[in-house]
Amino acid sequence: MYYTSTRDKSIRISSAEAITKGISAEGGLFVPTEIPHITLDDIKRIGTLPYTGRAKEILKLYLTDFTEDELNYCVEGAYKKSSFSSEKIAPLYKISDKESILELWRGPTCAFKDMALQLLPYLLSVSASKTLKDTKIVILVATSGDTGKAALEGFKDVDNTQILVFYPVDGVSPMQKLQMTTQEGNNVSVCAIKGNFDDAQSGVKSIFTNSEIKKKFAENHLAFSSANSINIGRLVPQIVYYVYAYVKLLANEEISEGEKINVVVPTGNFGNILAAFYAKNMGLPIGKLVCASNENKVLYDFFSTGVYDRNREFKLTSSPSMDILISSNLERLIYRIAGGSAEANRSLMSQLKENGHYEITDSMKAQLDDFYGNYASEKETADTIKAIYEDTGYVIDTHTAVAAAVYKKYTDNSGDKTKTVIASTASPFKFTRSVMDAIDKAKYDSMTDFELVDELSKIANVAVPQAIEDIRTAPVIHNRVCDRTQMEETVRKILGV
Repeated sequence: MYYTSTRDKSIRISSAEAITKGISAEGGLFVPTEIPHITLDDIKRIGTLPYTGRAKEILKLYLTDFTEDELNYCVEGAYKKSSFSSEKIAPLYKISDKESILELWRGPTCAFKDMALQLLPYLLSVSASKTLKDTKIVILVATSGDTGKAALEGFKDVDNTQILVFYPVDGVSPMQKLQMTTQEGNNVSVCAIKGNFDDAQSGVKSIFTNSEIKKKFAENHLAFSSANSINIGRLVPQIVYYVYAYVKLLANEEISEGEKINVVVPTGNFGNILAAFYAKNMGLPIGKLVCASNENKVLYDFFSTGVYDRNREFKLTSSPSMDILISSNLERLIYRIAGGSAEANRSLMSQLKENGHYEITDSMKAQLDDFYGNYASEKETADTIKAIYEDTGYVIDTHTAVAAAVYKKYTDNSGDKTKTVIASTASPFKFTRSVMDAIDKAKYDSMTDFELVDELSKIANVAVPQAIEDIRTAPVIHNRVCDRTQMEETVRKILGV
């Protein structure tokens, strides 16, 4: 298996090189030159294995330059029972005859990002041993909330790495901010930027593709890599839990062999739902991929019209991890529906950078039938949290509520009764204010953030996650703030280059 760039098809590198680099020199994203295939027999066999076994089976199809021992080291290290609050790693919770919630937030930071970011440091360590010598890897991260903490936790005190996280100063929840600013570790730095997530993401990409900066850092034995989902090492592990969800439904006799399921994903940067798309193209029986957006509905508009247009008001919502107008991973889908044409994709991405919008061709639009896009307003999001709690006693976070609200719109519009998995991407304890306001604002409005944590624990009848307990009294360590135009300067200052 080799990897090429979405903007330069002449590139052909190993998975270790792709993981180490993070992003291609000209700004393209690495994609596999082919999608491996799994059969129904493979799926049944994988279904007999624990989560770690399933992960190895999928990863070895994409990481063909990793030895069996290297994969064992990575997977067994990442998915330790002590790191996850459920032995199942990603349990399914049935909320209706046709809907199951896939809880992807049982890791150490209470977000789905843990599913890949507990693994990525191991993958990167092995990759660097194959591709880099006597070089420290500098992980640059832009976050809309969850990736930052998950990356900080995954990479803290990892030998020969330094991690720098940028987040929008007013664009994350109080709990997300505390999780990042109290992060311990000798190799971690956190900086808020005066701007939004798109500004942070654009700043990081600009540093990655600046040849002068990279040359200067190389002279100091430093190399950049990414922990964002632009790194293929983040994307591939996410395929695993869609395979896992399917075989669990099969084992629970919720579906029959070969029966299709639908998948609903709350979507910001498009990486999570792209992993489901890859799983479908590998042969996993998936019907519709439901792409759920919040009021920053750039993806809904794209799937409705074929026009991607970031030229609009940026809205701060109760689902901040989805407050994104430039969905980076969509480029991987664009490249695929353009027939693997780096030239066509490069032209569209150039239009996006220069004009803020692009339009795909009719033939490309015709290849988007796998997807259904819609969005949920702030009121619809809150109403969904309240309705599911009152109907089932189960409490979901704001991002999962966006997905559930959009799923209802899909079934109302289509009448589709296919069994469905809704990706639950964060614990409600990370967004207690919004969640408790939705359930009963008058009752809970006067409580402090941590009083709300305790009240949520009572009404949901679940223990407060350790990740939230840990930040109750933790001191703030990181209080650096910079303008969005000062990110490069900030990186140089932190690293002393």
